[in-house]
Amino acid sequence: MGIGGVISALIVGLIIGFLGKAVAPGKQNIPIWLTIVVGIVAAFIGTFIARLFGVEDTPGIDWIELILQIAVAALGVSLAAGLWGRKQVR
Repeated sequence: MGIGGVISALIVGLIIGFLGKAVAPGKQNIPIWLTIVVGIVAAFIGTFIARLFGVEDTPGIDWIELILQIAVAALGVSLAAGLWGRKQVR
């Protein structure tokens, strides 16, 4: 993966992570780097799930894949916030 791919993954991770954070209930006090990591992982998992259901690349925006990615990111952000908050209490 070249530098362009890394930058693209970071940007997509940031966007998906923040959308997941916006959709997740409650307040999530996690650092930006963790939001990006959750977003990147959610993008890969959401794409994998979409492919399992037969959603292939379509011209334009693939809404089903995007919704799956945001849903996975919301779940991931919620889990990360719970684990991160527990870690900070000690």
